[in-house]
Amino acid sequence: MNNIMLNSENLNHVLENKMISYEDAVQVFHDAKTNPSELFFTAQNLRKKFKGSTVTFSKKAFFNIINMCKDTCSYCTYKSEPEEKKLSLMSKQDIKQMLILAKKYRCVEALFVTGERPEQRYQEAKDWLKKNGFKSTPEYLTHASEWALEEGLFPHTNAGNLSWSELKELQKTNVSMGLMLENSSERLSHKGMPHYLAPSKRPKARLEVLENSGKLKIPMTTGILIGIGETPQEVIESIFAIKKLHERYGNIQEVILQNFQPKEDTKMKGFPSTEETYFKIIVALSRIIMPEMNIQIPPNLSPKSYQDFLSVGINDWGGISPLTPDYVNPEFSWPEIKQIDENSKKGGFDLKCRFPIYPKFFSFISKELRDKMAGIKDEEGFVKEEYWR
Repeated sequence: MNNIMLNSENLNHVLENKMISYEDAVQVFHDAKTNPSELFFTAQNLRKKFKGSTVTFSKKAFFNIINMCKDTCSYCTYKSEPEEKKLSLMSKQDIKQMLILAKKYRCVEALFVTGERPEQRYQEAKDWLKKNGFKSTPEYLTHASEWALEEGLFPHTNAGNLSWSELKELQKTNVSMGLMLENSSERLSHKGMPHYLAPSKRPKARLEVLENSGKLKIPMTTGILIGIGETPQEVIESIFAIKKLHERYGNIQEVILQNFQPKEDTKMKGFPSTEETYFKIIVALSRIIMPEMNIQIPPNLSPKSYQDFLSVGINDWGGISPLTPDYVNPEFSWPEIKQIDENSKKGGFDLKCRFPIYPKFFSFISKELRDKMAGIKDEEGFVKEEYWR
């Protein structure tokens, strides 16, 4: 691959530090459908230029706080109805016990995940909150984040569309937060499409939250879900929407590219999994559109081939837990960290454990939070190797 001579003027321009336009990115996509090797070569070189030979991950515990949700997405099995066995309602004691266990496993990240404002739809959610002494899910998350810091873990909250005041409050205790854009196309919210019954997934609402996070200078993880019925142009538009936000505010610390996998008991169970070459082309395109961005794919969703994505531009594996399952994709277990390490080495990369916030973004958070990380942080800003291994 290293001997490839580029014939594409657009790709040559990218390697010369020139930004690629939307129109040019669409052309590169169409060219890559026939022969993706030039695109992959360019993405690999850009990743090497800006990220070196390091690939990172976050050692986490997944806290499935409450999985009732006021929205219904056509592909989601995370959401639970009150009567279902998979219902999760973590009490204060449940959370505190899990934090203690996570610390014993030397997890670094406490990933707090909830459904979208379940108390607005379910009386059971209101009762659960009241029983624990809270009026809203975000209020509960604020206290859970404080408990995590007390145990020496670092919170990263994914709770859907939070208001300005909620973001500002959680910013005090969360070193980073997350909100998947999924796609910037309004079409995917039309009748018969995957987000029709999920008003919180409408692009305008998601982009407003991401913009508010930028104004508040919150290190933010966002991303795109690929293979849910979008067009390639809509994916590329979504990548540029994220790029535009980052250019304006500088707070997008990471972009997740997640490949769709069909699930039983959903409306989209008959949809095919995201085709791998298409997925790789989108990953590589993301690298050439945002050359310096931290880009990850979830390794558990490509269990037989995740290591191959090292050659198309990624530099991160996301959160991996030695303790808890992926409650959003429970049928896909995380690979063992040891296996990730071995496969990274085979690809010529050094695996490093990061905090839920990347070193480049430490200046965004309070001195108090930075001081709490100091005890297990190495000189580069990653987690000390002797701590996480």
